[in-house]
Amino acid sequence: MFLYPSLITVLTLLLYFILVINVGRARARYKINPPAMSGDPGFERAVRVHENTLEQLIYFLPLLWLFSYYVNPIHGAILGAIWLLGRVLYAWGYYQAAEKRILGFAISNLAGVFLLIGSLFSIISLIFKQYRNIA
Repeated sequence: MFLYPSLITVLTLLLYFILVINVGRARARYKINPPAMSGDPGFERAVRVHENTLEQLIYFLPLLWLFSYYVNPIHGAILGAIWLLGRVLYAWGYYQAAEKRILGFAISNLAGVFLLIGSLFSIISLIFKQYRNIA
């Protein structure tokens, strides 16, 4: 059953929604009117957190589900929770100062690498097993 990866997916999308709201709040706080995307460094950091998280979602969500399906849904959810924690730390740090984002970025990327490697090896292993059964 895939309840835990589903929960991580929903929590990830909730985090993304919060980051969208934070950009709007920063826009109002720093008086940056649309369509402007620059101005106060606090606003620009909020935008970067949002944009970078969106970029990472494209990588993370498929890997979470591939790993959960081909390796193990519990381990996938654990790695997903670590990725999510890393993104929260990334956002929290980046809101304060750009150089404080590194720990969260490293944690989320490391979790992503484990999801990638685990998925890749499991899929390749299944392909070889299938090939051996045909031959």
